[in-house]
Amino acid sequence: MSNELGKFKLEAEKAVLVVIDVQARLVPSMPQDVYLRLRDTIGMLVNGVGLLGVPVVATEQYPQGIGHTVPELADACKGTLIEKVSFGCCGEPDFLAALKKLGRSQVIITGMEAHVCVYQKVLGLLEEGYNVHLVRDAICSRNKIDYLTAVAGADKAGAVVTSAETVLFQMMQKSTHEQFRAVSKLVKARG
Repeated sequence: MSNELGKFKLEAEKAVLVVIDVQARLVPSMPQDVYLRLRDTIGMLVNGVGLLGVPVVATEQYPQGIGHTVPELADACKGTLIEKVSFGCCGEPDFLAALKKLGRSQVIITGMEAHVCVYQKVLGLLEEGYNVHLVRDAICSRNKIDYLTAVAGADKAGAVVTSAETVLFQMMQKSTHEQFRAVSKLVKARG
């Protein structure tokens, strides 16, 4: 398999899920139908990767001003929580240290806003040598053009643009995986 094709593969033992800045005071700025879908999708991913043994790292941008992670995701994202002021996170030493400590080479990206913190984090992680998977149905921005620009830019920069269900089923690889039924149930519950 060529290196180019290899970047599209995800393996549970090599992956980490990153949930970026899904914070209470940012939520009212988002289109509510888009936000609710994002929240449900991230929730499904957090629960699904938990079943597959994939760690979760969450970030909060200046929580004193923007608030903390929304209550619906807070418990699931409390394992490794990094507070930051750097939009891209790679400027935050604690974030890179947390990733390095996990020893994972594949980073699955979710969160908001797509064109600010998410996009800058994608670029920083690519620059650090990580294989980055941007989950397009688990990111959002206030404006559609910003969202679309971020997805296109991340794709051009070398990130793999994917979907939440693709992430979960790719890591299981087959229907005989011990967590297949449990993950399938999460997918069906999201709708």
